[in-house]
Amino acid sequence: MLSKKEITEAFVNAHLIENYNFLEEDLVKLANAFIDKAKPMMIKEERASCIEVARAYNSLVADKILEVRAQADKK
Repeated sequence: MLSKKEITEAFVNAHLIENYNFLEEDLVKLANAFIDKAKPMMIKEERASCIEVARAYNSLVADKILEVRAQADKK
């Protein structure tokens, strides 16, 4: 999701209290671990937002999307 350069920049700009000297590969592993942990929650929030938008225009469409997702989650 993030390039090595973006990960390194984020780490440097985090202004941590201690001075840490991670290898670039370890920073990438840490970043990916954080992303993987947060990903399910982010997906859930994004889907809920999509349903809100759909419901604002057409509640039948929103209900159908929820039905299709529920069926897909069962698989």
